[in-house]
Amino acid sequence: MHTHTDSDRQIPFPSQHDLRHHGDAEVRDEKLTDLAVNVRANTPPDWLRERIADSLTGLAAYPDGRAARAAVAERHGLPSGHVLLTAGAAEAFVLLARALPVRRPVVVHPQFTEPEAALRDVGHEVRRVLLREEDGFRLDPALVPEDADLVVVGNPTNPTSVLHPAETIARLARPGRTLVVDEAFMDAVPGEREALAGRTDVPGLVVLRSLTKTWGLAGLRIGYVLAHPETVAALERVQPLWPVSTPALVAAEACMTRAALAEAEDAARQVAVERAHLLAGLAEFDEVRAVTAAEGPFVLVRIEGADVVRERLRDLGFAARRGDTFPGLGPQWLRLAVRDRATTNRFLQALDQALVMADCVRHSSREA
Repeated sequence: MHTHTDSDRQIPFPSQHDLRHHGDAEVRDEKLTDLAVNVRANTPPDWLRERIADSLTGLAAYPDGRAARAAVAERHGLPSGHVLLTAGAAEAFVLLARALPVRRPVVVHPQFTEPEAALRDVGHEVRRVLLREEDGFRLDPALVPEDADLVVVGNPTNPTSVLHPAETIARLARPGRTLVVDEAFMDAVPGEREALAGRTDVPGLVVLRSLTKTWGLAGLRIGYVLAHPETVAALERVQPLWPVSTPALVAAEACMTRAALAEAEDAARQVAVERAHLLAGLAEFDEVRAVTAAEGPFVLVRIEGADVVRERLRDLGFAARRGDTFPGLGPQWLRLAVRDRATTNRFLQALDQALVMADCVRHSSREA
């Protein structure tokens, strides 16, 4: 069987990356300003906390997901049979790996590592398509092997923050291929430009959504899958009974209302403003190169000696997400969550100090 080479950027090999490392590990047990986790600050909002709290009186009954499922379906203009509610989008990757008769899976990197980890856990050999910095980490459908029967891509992609055109992703669809698009951060994009959620004209399309990022529900675990009813049924068969708790179901239904969607849109527009401020500040540093095409609530930056800079930032009270656990990146990369202007300004001052300190470390090591 033919395998592709590194030069093809279609790479089958055992993972040498810590695919289970996530941003929460950067802030656990320490009082740091969190730029490592991409959950929107000051969430969940009061009205959502109250809805969740009110649901606690019904915990004696088993969860009933019908109303939440119908709300998600209506929000995307789909019949309920196209929706599966999950304990966060991460559960969906495990279900896909277990339920689908996959033989030649491909994951487009750099991206969220959980899909590849889930596929490897059930014994799949995963091929990687590595997008390159010199191409702006933009997707070229021609890089994906024709024989791939499962393709996973993020949009906007974590950690690059690149938003791929919907039609470019749709070109990856083939008869007999499942095309998984992780849209966990799409609701942080104004107008949800380039979304494929709700599309039924793309064969084999599976869209994953998360409610944990925009609404601050990472601890509640709620997301959903949008797919053909046959795919939904296959995933549901390998899902545990009552996988989504009553409070999570109530949250999902609440986040589908018109008022909630309008609030999410306002938040997305504010993120765009704050991201522009962060990128403008980063551009003042000669040592920092950012992926300026960022469209998500985070920015990927390249800094020589980023591992030292990250440690100095911790000393100064800021947590940044290391990039070396993402296939296709290395120790010179950091991911920074977009925060409010005051926090960003404090961070930029700390970054200035961290870069000076890191430069001193490099000079002293050379002299030694």
